[in-house]
Amino acid sequence: MALKLKPLADRVILKPLEAEEKTKSGIILPDSAREKPQEAEVVAVGPGKVKDGKRIEMTVKVGDKVIYPKYSGDDIKVDDKEYTIVEEEKILAIVE
Repeated sequence: MALKLKPLADRVILKPLEAEEKTKSGIILPDSAREKPQEAEVVAVGPGKVKDGKRIEMTVKVGDKVIYPKYSGDDIKVDDKEYTIVEEEKILAIVE
């Protein structure tokens, strides 16, 4: 099923990747102790913002895995799935 959201301007919709369920030493973490993930998959990309009458092309594309700051963007829920909407400039890196 396609995502029912279309980001505007230079916004990107991210699907956060699952937080680690256990530590490297094997301790299982409850939901409340898991850190908010900083890695996500890009699921939708806006057309880019317009500056001085010209549209600035987006750098990220659907399917990219990216790193973004822990507490940036707006968290939303659509069809019981969690997403984060951020401006493209908030994305720190593309994971290759």
